[in-house]
Amino acid sequence: MRPTIERVKSPIPPGNYFLMGDDAAADGAIVAGCNFFAGYPITPASELMVRIVHRLKEFGGEFIQMEDEIGSICAMIGASWAGARAMTATSGPGFSLMMEGIGYAAFTETPLVVVDIQRAGPATGQATRPGSGDVLQVKYGSHGDYEIIAFSPWSVQEMFDLTAAAFNYAEAYRVPVFVMADESVGHLHEKVAIPDTVERWRRPTQPGAQPFDTDDPDGVPSMPAFGQGEKLLITGSTHNGLGFRKTQDSSVHSRLVKRLVQKIRNAADNIAQSQAYYTEEVEILFVAYGFSARAALNVVHNLRRAGVKAGLFRPITLWPFPEKALLSIASQARFIIAPEMNWGQMAREIERILHRPVISIPQVNGEGMKPETIFAALKAQSLVNL
Repeated sequence: MRPTIERVKSPIPPGNYFLMGDDAAADGAIVAGCNFFAGYPITPASELMVRIVHRLKEFGGEFIQMEDEIGSICAMIGASWAGARAMTATSGPGFSLMMEGIGYAAFTETPLVVVDIQRAGPATGQATRPGSGDVLQVKYGSHGDYEIIAFSPWSVQEMFDLTAAAFNYAEAYRVPVFVMADESVGHLHEKVAIPDTVERWRRPTQPGAQPFDTDDPDGVPSMPAFGQGEKLLITGSTHNGLGFRKTQDSSVHSRLVKRLVQKIRNAADNIAQSQAYYTEEVEILFVAYGFSARAALNVVHNLRRAGVKAGLFRPITLWPFPEKALLSIASQARFIIAPEMNWGQMAREIERILHRPVISIPQVNGEGMKPETIFAALKAQSLVNL
């Protein structure tokens, strides 16, 4: 079923603001209609929580500080089924604690938004230092087969825009949606433009329809809320279209899991987003996301000035990954370079898509990716001599 789409006036006065990334994500949530936030303080996401506490008081909504991140994700699930547009923000260790709840939300098709301001890990790691080590965890962290949507902002403007968009995609596809920022972007200060009006998508609802099954080709069932007169059974066990447990029925389980996967995979072309820079004619193609993409674009500019045909492909959605867009660009490049603030997590995904070697530039020192790091790696590979 298709969501209801409406255009509403921004509750925050439109105009240009100078914001930190965490604050911009909080404002993006408010503009998107977020009216429930459950969270627990954790650096480097705490500023987002502090900001949204005041915003929810200002524009109406509920904030609950939970005892931990497990409580946070569970509170969000309950609020979403009560009709709220629910959100939380966290970082590495807290994100790990949420994984069971995220799997439950995916299996029960509960729309919610999680902003993960990534930091250097694993475990407690470097609590306030940047990293991008959660980009595989967000897709595979909970057991079983399911699909999610994950954005990767590289600017403070995208912290605002993509957080607002995350609510719409969560509602439209009845799926957890993630904003996978890193500390460098979360604590970055830049100009943010807030528009006059915004689109809000609302979950599809059809009285009497099954909330956990559909023959609609898009695979998204109706989602009523508690209090609307529907009989709702919500379980993390295998369930039929009405929510009844069918844990011993293999056909019910197969139908359910296939639909959960296919409703996102079949819509991947509509969901996936990317941007390309200087890729009309390219020999060295960087594939980078988040803060690392900013450093990569600086390198591209310098290489172009030196006569080297370099370009950048930036996935804005990490999941689903914009495979078709990358394939159309990468075919002409001699070298594919993947700088990222982890030990080459997405480089493996890029190799899977392209079926060719990828030169990984990993960084796990708790620092933001710098152009100098990329240049040094290129020289070590004898790709440039500048």
